[in-house]
Amino acid sequence: MVAQQAITIRELKPEDLKAVLSIQYKCFKDPYPLSLLKRLHLMHPDGFLVADIGGIVVGYLIGVIRWTNIGHILAIAVDPAFRRQHIGTMLISNIIDRFREKGVKVVRLEARKSNIGAQLFYKKLGFLERGEMPYYYEDGESAIAMELNLE
Repeated sequence: MVAQQAITIRELKPEDLKAVLSIQYKCFKDPYPLSLLKRLHLMHPDGFLVADIGGIVVGYLIGVIRWTNIGHILAIAVDPAFRRQHIGTMLISNIIDRFREKGVKVVRLEARKSNIGAQLFYKKLGFLERGEMPYYYEDGESAIAMELNLE
């Protein structure tokens, strides 16, 4: 039996950006360009988290605070080879803790309408559907807006 390595959630370091970009290309139809990832890290360094196993970045989350009390998860992804190990849950739990410390009352995110697995994952964590956003993604697909009340 092989022992499972510890998963560490930490803030992104600039040298992690290429690994994050690689995960995006494995997970999304329309990944953010490297220039946008760099800008988001520069603007929100404490909300750009990575999941690290033995020095390898296996997942990430980008969270920002808007209007002083609304947390917004812009992106989350886990390398397909490392899924089903609660890494996504750990990333979301970590950002929610960080949001709470800063007085955030509500956390919002969007999921592709076709991504039922993601919607079920978020619902399992307590997020509720708040409506559909037509033509949200570059390819014209709608998003399902979801929200978690922290009060």
